[in-house]
Amino acid sequence: MVPPVAVSPLIKTARYSALIAGIVFGKRRYDELKPIAAEERRIEEEEKKVREEQEKIAKALAEASEESILK
Repeated sequence: MVPPVAVSPLIKTARYSALIAGIVFGKRRYDELKPIAAEERRIEEEEKKVREEQEKIAKALAEASEESILK
């Protein structure tokens, strides 16, 4: 095997600086998008409740309009 090459301190500093900058950027971006996603989930939940209620009504109407032996 080849022995490891000594990496320049400038390159090490640049790599760790980029890593830290990426972590900070990611945290800020996450904090920016979190409330937007929460609002979208809340709206989707409300729409889901309305959609389920409409499906329940449509199903009840379909069952009521079917031909029955009892009629």
